[in-house]
Amino acid sequence: MADLLTEGFPDRARKYWTTGLARMGHRPTPEGFPRYGYVLESGGALVGVLLLLFTGGGEAGAPLRFNVSSWYVRPAYRAHATLMVTMAIKRKQAIYLNTSPAPATLPILAAMGYRMLTAGQFLSAPILSPRGLAAKVTRIEADTELAGYPDQAELALLRAHAALGCIALVCRDADGWAPLVFMRREIRYSPVGTVQLAYCRQPSDLARFAGALGLALLKAGHMLVLSDSNGPVPGLAGRFFKDKAPKYYRGPTPPRLNDLAFTEAVIFGP
Repeated sequence: MADLLTEGFPDRARKYWTTGLARMGHRPTPEGFPRYGYVLESGGALVGVLLLLFTGGGEAGAPLRFNVSSWYVRPAYRAHATLMVTMAIKRKQAIYLNTSPAPATLPILAAMGYRMLTAGQFLSAPILSPRGLAAKVTRIEADTELAGYPDQAELALLRAHAALGCIALVCRDADGWAPLVFMRREIRYSPVGTVQLAYCRQPSDLARFAGALGLALLKAGHMLVLSDSNGPVPGLAGRFFKDKAPKYYRGPTPPRLNDLAFTEAVIFGP
């Protein structure tokens, strides 16, 4: 499978795929779903692949959410590519998220019932905002215990993302706790470090704790934050980039913005 993915995405090294597939192998898999996704086979050889990453969910009773990723079929077998995708998204009550669609696949996604979730990304510098400076920020590591945290399942999510190399933070003010996870990103020619918001309860939490978050991220060597958005984010200094990394979903309800927990960018890396 790693060889086929390397063939289909030549800008990625084989180790990128073997590392990510190994991480997928250790993730819990919902009953009735494949651990890795779907493959197309011909004559005993793999000729197509589509990864399906279980992305968590959140609140009890929330629909299952899956990140459909890394779709590649060898040219001679492209006529069967759509059938493979149809098999992957057959659960009507599940939510499917496509975080990195190739432009050529957008008409296919539309025909399959996908809708746009976010139209672009907002690049901000939280350190420039004075909001939330008085908040307490705690960095979560893979073995952190946080007394009094109200949601142990969410704390486990934060620890898991820290173990995967993300920056997991918990902010607290008089109104309560707010978890935020950031994954490191590289922006060509940028002289400062950049991260992307990968998990939060409310997109407004980034602005609510901007000052304190900006200081905490700066200590970790990062000044800029990318967040999925449909326009400028109130309370943050920055710029909206329309059509930058748009995201699409399929299912009964749209997933939360900036909830990329256990999606391909986290499991496989930037």
